[in-house]
Amino acid sequence: MSITPPTGPLCTHESLVSDLRALGLRTGETLLVHTSLSSLGWVCGGAGVVVRALLDVLGDDGTLVVPTHSGDNSDPAHWGNPPVPEAWWADIRASMPAYDARTTPAFGVGVVPETVRTWPGAVRSAHPQTSFTAVGARATAIVDGHAPDCRLGERSPLARLEEAGARVLLLGAGFDSCTAFHLAEYRIPAPRVDNSFALMTPTGRRWSTVRDTAISADRFDDLGAAFQAERPVVRGTVGAAASRLFSLPEAVAYAETWLPEHRPPT
Repeated sequence: MSITPPTGPLCTHESLVSDLRALGLRTGETLLVHTSLSSLGWVCGGAGVVVRALLDVLGDDGTLVVPTHSGDNSDPAHWGNPPVPEAWWADIRASMPAYDARTTPAFGVGVVPETVRTWPGAVRSAHPQTSFTAVGARATAIVDGHAPDCRLGERSPLARLEEAGARVLLLGAGFDSCTAFHLAEYRIPAPRVDNSFALMTPTGRRWSTVRDTAISADRFDDLGAAFQAERPVVRGTVGAAASRLFSLPEAVAYAETWLPEHRPPT
């Protein structure tokens, strides 16, 4: 049986560092990164080499931040990919493991965030579904205080990233992955919804339901296209990955204006 060889390009630590610097990454900055490992090409050493390259470019004074979401810790009544039988719902709610920032794996965000989650010195925020993990000089300040009833709003790492003047790097990922846009949803009229998950309390594990702002990535690709047409967005390639680099505060401010006009709340 023949095996198709990888088509490349071959990415090494040195080539990734060179490409990231050519794109415009700066030593000492705070960077929120969304990644698609497969889009880079064939990475010699895998996800760990990508993380090492990012950290080396940012340097000791920089901070790397990634989403380490665990959206599978949620109410099974809302699962659709795939759904589960309604007869299971009560047992799932009773049995879902409580979120543990040290051990709960990231879910649905790729292998690079999961690699950052376990990186030496990494710290992770406390939300059971939408945590972020950071490594570097400002890591603790970025992830502290993530409230259970504020997935991606003012009491989440996104607001701390905005205050820090962070930039966003979409490394082979599209604007539909840009979590920064969600911060804008908390600043415009939006429905409130129940949100449930298992968490650990001082008295033990508990299934908890809180009220939170409704969030959706619907039309984020259109929002991103409009944003990069009107605001400064650096575009280039890292390996084979089409990549974009831009200001997080500028992206949030643009989304605050664009979303009410083009995606009114329902």
